[in-house]
Amino acid sequence: MAAHAAKHAARPAVSGAGDGPLTHRQILTILSGLILGMFLAALDQTVVSTAIRTIGDDLNGLSAQAWVTTAFLITSTITTPLYGKLSDIYGRKPLFMIAITLFIVGSALCGLSTSMYMLAGFRAFQGLGAGGLFTLALAIVGDIIPPRERARYQGYFMAVFATSSVLGPVLGGFFAGTSSIFGISGWRYIFYINVPIGIFALFVVSRVLHVGHQRHDHRIDWMGATALVVGMVPLLIVAEQGRTWGWASAGAFLCYVVGALGIASFVGIERRMGDEALLPLRLFRNGVFSVGSAQSFIIGVGMFGGLMSIPLYLQIVKGASPTKAGLLVLPLVAGIMSASLISGQVTSRTGRYKVFPVIGSALLVVGLVLMSRVGADTPLWQMDLYMVIFGAGLGCNMQTIVLAMQNAVAPRDMGVATSSTTFFRQMGGTLGTAVFLSILFSNAATEIPKELGRAGISPTAIGHSFSLNDTRGIGSLPTAVKHPILVGFSNAMDLVFMVGAAVLVVAFVLAVMLKEVPLRTVSGQQARAAAASPAASEDADSENGDNNESGIPGEPASVAGREETVVPSAPR
Repeated sequence: MAAHAAKHAARPAVSGAGDGPLTHRQILTILSGLILGMFLAALDQTVVSTAIRTIGDDLNGLSAQAWVTTAFLITSTITTPLYGKLSDIYGRKPLFMIAITLFIVGSALCGLSTSMYMLAGFRAFQGLGAGGLFTLALAIVGDIIPPRERARYQGYFMAVFATSSVLGPVLGGFFAGTSSIFGISGWRYIFYINVPIGIFALFVVSRVLHVGHQRHDHRIDWMGATALVVGMVPLLIVAEQGRTWGWASAGAFLCYVVGALGIASFVGIERRMGDEALLPLRLFRNGVFSVGSAQSFIIGVGMFGGLMSIPLYLQIVKGASPTKAGLLVLPLVAGIMSASLISGQVTSRTGRYKVFPVIGSALLVVGLVLMSRVGADTPLWQMDLYMVIFGAGLGCNMQTIVLAMQNAVAPRDMGVATSSTTFFRQMGGTLGTAVFLSILFSNAATEIPKELGRAGISPTAIGHSFSLNDTRGIGSLPTAVKHPILVGFSNAMDLVFMVGAAVLVVAFVLAVMLKEVPLRTVSGQQARAAAASPAASEDADSENGDNNESGIPGEPASVAGREETVVPSAPR
């Protein structure tokens, strides 16, 4: 007992919020700061996606747009688990503010780009900040709100996504559709707009975000992060350049080998690092965590493939302006919003959540299969219906998987569980974006000449009026020439949707395998405070062979899994 008392006396006290449950007003005050940070990241995604065609055409590199997206995803993916570790040491708030600052600087640099590859480099810098925005916000929510009550507040976050999903495309379309504002190309304001919003977010976060913090010293797994970069980048390069090099070329094989060695090294380093690993391998002994991680990865692959392709279809095939294309994706937003709100309310009232990933994954598959049947002459109302189905699938999955993984691990692993969800989804998204856009443009280069040939038109007769690197010339082509091009591009997109649907079948199987664990009724902060008290430690020791395996007073044994313990180790 004396040893326990001395051990806990040496720990720094929790600052900020108390260990008891927060009031609804206190939670809303903290959420106001988190929501601004998440709004910044969500707005950036929707603004860029609808304007990427204009940006690519202006910088003469539309077929290289995968680099703009994947560069951002690579850095945001790698930094996601690092933010989790660093926030355990220095606190969530300072790391959240650092993430916002990096995002602001990266946004300003993106606006200065003069080529697609320069833009990709600055987007990579911007991703260094973006990696912490969603992850730290969700980790703080897990710290202060019990899983059973968390669904009550899900509507606030969905309101952020809905607002950004509506406002983002409209702003993106307005800026992309304006040739110049104050002598500067309109699309550059897509990035510049993040600067004042980010500064305001910094001010609000500094004033209202006061959460408790108990320092846990860690060794930062820089070697693991480096190995992950070595493993990911070559595979993404071959995904982007494979159609040019040849999938069996010497350059492609070199990328395969380097990527495989990098991933193997990453696994070996993580095993040696133990709990200090970027991604502790012991967590994969928890069935919910391992299945949820795999599901996040697969959904990321299919989700980003669909989300990147839909705006291109609306703008290139249907001839919508960037502004109109932004408004045309509102059915997708409506699907996400409605399904997320319904799943959140049902989960809060019943404590049951497994059914939603199962239904959601099925809807994602159905939505993409239906989209694969869309052609150049398909009426827009059909595409709207298919977007609602696809959006509902996303709404059932996104927050539910995060909730399941946070609830399944011990409170001391809340940060790594949250970052892992985002990490695997981003990993899947990075791979999905590179592969699907590669499939799209590679297949388009085959399908368009084929359709032109069927119409009796020689591709050489078009000359420089059309290029996959600059699609602005399509509108000026005669209808007899334009229609075969649009049919060919639509056919190429059908293959992307079918491949995405095939991938998401795996997500459905994983959703069926997901074990439903009873939701905790205390927040992560309360559980850690209870576990850190001398009395709780003595109780945990005395109940070592009893049924309460989680070590959380009043919680069922199945919450955290047998291998987990919530008593933090002493600082190193």
